[in-house]
Amino acid sequence: MDITIHTTALPHDDPDASLAFYRDALGFEVRSDVGQGKMRWITVGPAGQPGTSILLAPPAAAPGVTEEERATITRMMAKGTYGWLLLATPDLDGTFEKVRAGGAEVVQEPVEQPYGVRDCAFRDPAGNLIRFQEVS
Repeated sequence: MDITIHTTALPHDDPDASLAFYRDALGFEVRSDVGQGKMRWITVGPAGQPGTSILLAPPAAAPGVTEEERATITRMMAKGTYGWLLLATPDLDGTFEKVRAGGAEVVQEPVEQPYGVRDCAFRDPAGNLIRFQEVS
């Protein structure tokens, strides 16, 4: 089989703040931005990697989700336990400083983990955990 990861989705509750984080702090390209107000679907991705995207989507728009489930999703997003993403960079320290300078909430400064990975973590404006691992 020949399978690639094309798009993954993360929830947002403030499309403008999420757009600023992914575009300005992370330097991702905006591939599409459709909808209005809080009901916007924004696709972003790393420059030079057109086959890999993140869809920032309003969680309240999912069909079949009950009001009770929406409330649970909202609480989980606020705690940062609903969505997360693992990214890779060859320059962890430089990436950390750039993202921190962009105003992102720092969860963990760069550290060598006991399982052999050097990483750091932030929260995006919706509370999603964004981890960066250093790769060569």
